[in-house]
Amino acid sequence: MRYAIIFPGQGAQRPGMGKEFFDNYASAREVFEMADDALGFSLTDMIFNGTPDDLAKTSITQPSILTVSIAAFKALQEEFGTDLTPICMAGHSLGEYTSLVASGVLSIADGVKLVHLRGDLMQEAVPFGLGTMAAIVGLPYEEVDSICKQVSQNEVCQAANINSSTQVVISGHTTAVERAIKIIEQNGNIRIVPLRVSAPFHSDLMRPVAEKLKDAFEKIEWNDSKIPIIANATALPVESKNDIKRALYLQTFSPVLWAQSVEAMEHKVEGYIELGPGSVLSGLVRKISKIHKPYPVSSTEELVKAVSFLREEC
Repeated sequence: MRYAIIFPGQGAQRPGMGKEFFDNYASAREVFEMADDALGFSLTDMIFNGTPDDLAKTSITQPSILTVSIAAFKALQEEFGTDLTPICMAGHSLGEYTSLVASGVLSIADGVKLVHLRGDLMQEAVPFGLGTMAAIVGLPYEEVDSICKQVSQNEVCQAANINSSTQVVISGHTTAVERAIKIIEQNGNIRIVPLRVSAPFHSDLMRPVAEKLKDAFEKIEWNDSKIPIIANATALPVESKNDIKRALYLQTFSPVLWAQSVEAMEHKVEGYIELGPGSVLSGLVRKISKIHKPYPVSSTEELVKAVSFLREEC
């Protein structure tokens, strides 16, 4: 059985996410309880009963998505009835941390606390309004990158997520990103989507966050991974705890090489299982992979389909 498990990042959140797993699987309920205990407040109540604005706060978004994604992972384990043995794992930005919890590199408690801190640090790194992000759809990465370099001057504007061959997210100072958008708009049939984010993630403006996270890494316990993790910053597999910590440090201010990560997994797998809210990564996989089908799992109905795929491949 050759498959990859992938985990979504920030932006996939919605009120009530993961409730079906909580209601139907004891192992999933335990994940929510562990997250609440680790944080010292009811993240579960915020996820199930909070407003979209509540969940949009980066320090809440990140532990919420990690918790729901690990709950989906545990539900899949429980439903499948045997050990899950993916060829590799990967996650988009925040999702890379989720993959480390799923693979046993980090405990659930440490993972939740670490991304809660990560969210706080990212939120505080750049004063509100001075940084922003925008998705560019329809323009190749090379052209986007060239425009970013053209407008940077003494400010930051750079590719933050390379999601597919024609979907690139840019990040940096608001004024520099706006200059880039004006040039990109002249290219004709290009879709530009400003992102509602609290900070310019995966840009050089996040370097102070990386340094603080690096200090935090040394205060928790890490294990080597028995499953290769495809790192965001390099699109290469990492397994040793030291390589993993280095990869997490780099991804804080480096672009997420998602298209390259999927391409790195392509020759190894026969399918992808996306665990967590939404199906954004599955949509990107369909654009990148011409031969392998993704199975998003954000509901019990989708869980059944993923289990069927796994049993067919056994």
